[in-house]
Amino acid sequence: MSVSVAVPTRAKSSAALVLAGVLWGTGGLAGSLLASRAGLHPLSVAAYRLLIGGAIATGYLWLTGKLTGGLRGVLRTSAARRRLLAVGGLFALFQTSYFVAVSLSSVSVATMTTIGSAPVLLAVATVVKTRSLPGTWTLVSLVGSLVGLALLQWTPGESADLAGVLFALLAAAGFAALTLVTATRVEGLDPLPTTAFGCLIGGAALTPAALWSGMAMPVEADVLALVLYFGVVPTALAYAAYFRGLEGAHPVPAALSALLEPLTAALLSMVVLGERLGAVGWCGAAVLIAALALAYTKP
Repeated sequence: MSVSVAVPTRAKSSAALVLAGVLWGTGGLAGSLLASRAGLHPLSVAAYRLLIGGAIATGYLWLTGKLTGGLRGVLRTSAARRRLLAVGGLFALFQTSYFVAVSLSSVSVATMTTIGSAPVLLAVATVVKTRSLPGTWTLVSLVGSLVGLALLQWTPGESADLAGVLFALLAAAGFAALTLVTATRVEGLDPLPTTAFGCLIGGAALTPAALWSGMAMPVEADVLALVLYFGVVPTALAYAAYFRGLEGAHPVPAALSALLEPLTAALLSMVVLGERLGAVGWCGAAVLIAALALAYTKP
């Protein structure tokens, strides 16, 4: 009886995590296009991402009647209030640190350091918390994922700025903390409300700096479509799927789903921008997919 229930639950969690990783991967291209088309600073792009994503998710909850009791219903317990403040603060920390890392180093270095370090930090935190080493398959998939990511993002002769790497590590710590915080569910606080109000709180925290950087953008159809897509798909839908998947998965394999982001972005860049993925990159993609499959299928 327990086997028949556990297997579908684990399969649903894995599917949700894979969906989150793929949707995040579309966000890199959308954010890049939005920044260049609207002339926005990266902090402004991040603020729009969180604010629009939070507003759309909140509107969906209101329209479908899933926001029982309104905002007061969501915030009726101190545990729910603490959770939403923590999620919002970590959203702001993760986004800000990542974009500072990009500005100080490069997209590839910042992405590889941030996404590659988060599962390692989670593994260390899990060892400290449980006082036991991760399973063999978890370690194998973790090492394989890091090797695959390094090959996928490998750029000969590219140097890394120390300050940029430090901010990327701070971003990784923020994402790891977000995963740990949301791994346990708060009663009455589902993944979508967590995403909606967490994004709004994080976006509000980033707004002062974004306003200083400049948030004005041309009111044109393609720009508005990019803003809407950026807020809904790789933000509201992706994080709701991630938080849903966390409910039935170990934090370390769950965090590995973020590694699908650079893989998806690389494939999209080939299709949309005409970029080429060399032999080393294709090897990295194959190793990365194999490692993630191992993480989702092995106990």
